[in-house]
Amino acid sequence: MKVSSFIAGLLPLASLVLATPGPDPEKAATKKINEFEKRYQKYIEDTVKKRKTGCTKKNIRRRKEWSKLTKPERKSYLSAIYCLSAKPGITPQSVIPGARSRFDDFVVSHIQLTPFVHANGFFLAYHRYLIWLFETALREECGYKGAQPYWDWTLHWQDQSQHPVFDGSPSSLGSNGQYVPDRDPITIYLPGPRPVTFPPATGGGCVSGPLGPEKFKVNLGPIGYSPQGPDGGYGYNPRCLTRDLSPRLSQDSLRPRNVSFLLESESYARFNVNLDRAPGGNGVHGAGHFLMGTVQLDTYASPSDPMFYLHHSNLDRVFAIWQGQDQEGRTGVVWGTRTSGNVPPSANVTLDTPVPFGFVSPDIPLRELQSSIDGPFCVIYE
Repeated sequence: MKVSSFIAGLLPLASLVLATPGPDPEKAATKKINEFEKRYQKYIEDTVKKRKTGCTKKNIRRRKEWSKLTKPERKSYLSAIYCLSAKPGITPQSVIPGARSRFDDFVVSHIQLTPFVHANGFFLAYHRYLIWLFETALREECGYKGAQPYWDWTLHWQDQSQHPVFDGSPSSLGSNGQYVPDRDPITIYLPGPRPVTFPPATGGGCVSGPLGPEKFKVNLGPIGYSPQGPDGGYGYNPRCLTRDLSPRLSQDSLRPRNVSFLLESESYARFNVNLDRAPGGNGVHGAGHFLMGTVQLDTYASPSDPMFYLHHSNLDRVFAIWQGQDQEGRTGVVWGTRTSGNVPPSANVTLDTPVPFGFVSPDIPLRELQSSIDGPFCVIYE
């Protein structure tokens, strides 16, 4: 056989090899995330089962993904949201005139402290404890028996409207907003030199379902973009909850590869930076807010939408998983200053620096908010 004939005979085989698809990078990233998660869960379970006091196997709160809750469990969470929204708040209206409910108290904390608890040394600790306080209020003040659920962005990263939390059914947290055509883009202002503008997406109007206008109201804001609500967004501004889901933002930034990228951060400083920065898109923190649009674009009053707590619970889950790879080396570490983006310039935080919480809690030293199973916390993510 001539050499040329032999090579010619191999060409069809080579074409088949070249045409064979390679491994799916998102599936590979999901597998990697699962491996990180199993190591974290083993550490937590092994630690608490040895304890007789403090956080133990008997009292640990087991936080689950929304889709893993039964429908009665989802409805129980919704009932507790309604309850907290109906209870009188503790925020003086002389301070925040628009605050009306116990639910609003937590929105107020975030409003007042936004310039001091984002893109800085307080970010992860503040939000970890705010979620715990909110969860505790649901349990102790509204009879909720479960733990705070989370929203795993990667399950439906190509189209979040397919996630059960957004399907508008009686066991969801409402739908996407009703589509409103011919809307203007929204420009928000974050720490840094330039504002960020978001074009309209797939909704924009009121959500339907359990958080529709007849069952749930937003009272505060907007503050972080124009036009602001009354009194610069601090006044009473009752209105329906709106959303504007953006598949593009989810596809760019909430794919499994971006989560595995975050989990591979080699230091606490890098983990903090990577929260809002990733290859080919925003980091998972900002993207989780931005893809919901409208209320979630308001950096200050974003907790007005209960989805805030599911988003930040998942962010805390990723943080806990990252810590769980080296608990000794990744707990009791600090990074950053006391102001968002260090604007204006401020002192570096230390473990003794008190973290502020406004009316919902006294200040707490940063060192007490480091571990998810020590200090005030007793949580595992399943």
